Amino acid sequence: AMATMGATAKSGALALRSRGLVRALGARRGIATAQESSSSKPRVATFLPGDGIGPEIASAVKRVLDTAGVPIQWEEHRFSPERIDPSTGSMVTREALDSLMANKIGLKGPMATPIGKGHRSLNLTLRKELSLYANVRPCFSIPGYKTKYDNVNLVTIRENTEGEYSGLE
Repeated sequence: AMATMGATAKSGALALRSRGLVRALGARRGIATAQESSSSKPRVATFLPGDGIGPEIASAVKRVLDTAGVPIQWEEHRFSPERIDPSTGSMVTREALDSLMANKIGLKGPMATPIGKGHRSLNLTLRKELSLYANVRPCFSIPGYKTKYDNVNLVTIRENTEGEYSGLE
């Protein structure tokens, strides 16, 4: 669906569906869109576009949020496999980590995991540096959106700092 955003008819339909989806998700989490917010001051968020298909996916998410009227000002930080930051031992720069810690919110596009390259992956660095103990994935039904299953309200929690996710290899 994201690939069709440029087509006029489809992008209009997607924008309307996106507004409804973001509004439904926002209401569930206490987030207001620009039209619903009493303050027009945007929230500053860190943007990490990723690599490969990451920038395309992350940019599409930014367009959905913009279309939905979510007031966000982005601080963009890019990575390169050619530059390993000595302070983090990975492609994640200290500036990007500081931005995430200061803003407390961010959007990260997919990033390749280096195998046998001698440095930590982006995801492992973020988990370790930001003490991200658990990956919490809520899954719930959204009123008005018909799916195969009704009344879904499930949360999956994956521990991130031990076992295969610890980076001890």
